[in-house]
Amino acid sequence: MKNILFILSVLFITGLHAQTLDEYLKKSIENNPGLKARYSEFEAALQKIHQVKSLPDPTLSMSAFGQMIETRVGPQRAIFILNQMLPWVGTLKAQGDVMGYLAEAKFQAWLDSRNELLFKVKSAWYPIYELDQTIKYQQENKLILESFKTLSLTRFKNGKGAMVDVIRVDIMLDDLSTELIILENKRKPLLAQLNKLLNQNINTPLEITDSILPDINLPVYSIDSILENNPKLKEVEKKEQAWQQQTIVARKQGMPKLGIGLNYTIIGERTDMDVPDNGKDAIMPMVSISLPIYRKKYRAAHKEAEFMQSSLQEMKVDMSNELSATYELSYFELSKAIEEYKLFATQMEKTDQASNLLMAAYSNSGKDFEEVLRMQQLNFKYKINTSTAVKNYFIAKARLEYLNAKN
Repeated sequence: MKNILFILSVLFITGLHAQTLDEYLKKSIENNPGLKARYSEFEAALQKIHQVKSLPDPTLSMSAFGQMIETRVGPQRAIFILNQMLPWVGTLKAQGDVMGYLAEAKFQAWLDSRNELLFKVKSAWYPIYELDQTIKYQQENKLILESFKTLSLTRFKNGKGAMVDVIRVDIMLDDLSTELIILENKRKPLLAQLNKLLNQNINTPLEITDSILPDINLPVYSIDSILENNPKLKEVEKKEQAWQQQTIVARKQGMPKLGIGLNYTIIGERTDMDVPDNGKDAIMPMVSISLPIYRKKYRAAHKEAEFMQSSLQEMKVDMSNELSATYELSYFELSKAIEEYKLFATQMEKTDQASNLLMAAYSNSGKDFEEVLRMQQLNFKYKINTSTAVKNYFIAKARLEYLNAKN
């Protein structure tokens, strides 16, 4: 009955777990400097689009004559030349597309970093829950052992028990006291790990929910959905698309560039005679064209893009294989935790019943005190194992959610 009430109380406060953990998850997204750095990289990548889609700056050159050259309408005093080079049609758009895909890749990298951060927060939070539960159970265990010591001592004084029973309980209490000290000391580094992810002082106190309960039904996650939704794979896909577009850029950069310009010449007036248009400045439109005759660099740029596409395709296959293996392992860990949880919950009930029966028999006969202690410790062992199974369940589930981008 005692353990049935325990399970019902766990069910009752499961909602509190979601609220408490969600608060930490939200805080980690808002405060984590690594995640902020990733997002800044994405925003910086967006700015590259505007840079590569813009025309090159026009050039303005000026020359003045030390010894002026005479023309029919007067001496040339200075020349101003304004020129604008125009890349081949579609070059700027193709360059913008490349940077657009790379910016999308940066965004997918940010998404993966965010999901990984959430997974790390969960992986840091659940061991603290397990530790707190273990401490709570061991404190309860200590109280029960102290009551057993009082009982065994009373029976010894009354001549109904053996002194060895008292000593046996003392030994267990000494072991338990040391274990509790170690468990309490273990909490500090676990809290420091979680605080680090939240970007706050490692000594900041944190509130951890008392009890949570796993869903004993296996959640449905398919490897196909993971391969479709995982941001790491999408990042590689966007990079591959960028290099596909880069082949177009390489081809267009190997085409001639057109230059248009204006030549403005300042003419001085002639003083030796009067001529029509005397001193009239000269304006001359100009057109130029680049001659991309050195083809080796353009062929190399095209080959580079092809090799990078091949590299990213192989990387995608390797990453898919790794994700598939991680999925299988995580799914096994999840199902294992569920089976262990069901086993430990059942064993907890049975050992509780056995402890009550043994205690009643000992109260009447004074015999089998060692078996009473053994069964009581076994009961607490299953309680602690249940908490461990809960932790393992939620960490395995969190890993599957991370792989499937479901955080």
